[in-house]
Amino acid sequence: MARYRAAQCRLCRREGDKLFLKGDRCVTDKCAFERRGYAPGEHGQESRRQLSDYGMQLREKQKARRIYGVLEAQFRNYYEKAASQKGITGEILLQLLESRLDNIVYRLGFASSRNTARQLVRHRHVVVNGHIVNVPSFQAKPGDVIQVKEKSKELALIQTALKRIDRRTQLSWLQVDKATLTGSILSLPSREEIPTPIQERLIVGLYSK
Repeated sequence: MARYRAAQCRLCRREGDKLFLKGDRCVTDKCAFERRGYAPGEHGQESRRQLSDYGMQLREKQKARRIYGVLEAQFRNYYEKAASQKGITGEILLQLLESRLDNIVYRLGFASSRNTARQLVRHRHVVVNGHIVNVPSFQAKPGDVIQVKEKSKELALIQTALKRIDRRTQLSWLQVDKATLTGSILSLPSREEIPTPIQERLIVGLYSK
């Protein structure tokens, strides 16, 4: 499957915002965005021109895609699924993205970034309701129990993330047991419970044209 493999820090610089794509590195002085906050490329240091309404909508959609690590076709599918359901389309879209297994593993604190969480899922280190699931896009639902496989609990990637779990914001819609590396989904999150800096109304405006 296609996947973005170039320097991730370029994505933050392109969006003009920290997307926290590299976990702990993003909160240190090694963060490329802190050192070079301008856009990448030959003309990156030139002042940014005023974006049109379409440009603002496009950038917001790209930012959301990059935060959650989703490809263009996948993202459109999420939008179409959200638009077909009753409720606020933008909020449902974020709920679908938040319900991805790789995002849940990241939110529970078992990985320092969504990229690392995706790697853990693909390599069969994650168990959902007693069964190994190796599909990062797997849609978890309220009541699901997510665990790190017993043999995988001592992995360096997981242990490093666990050392910082207490510093992260605990989300009310998730429950986590650090001792057993087990988490459960209590409910779907409301918009106020999703700490993602995205203006979803711009994305809805882009796709509804």
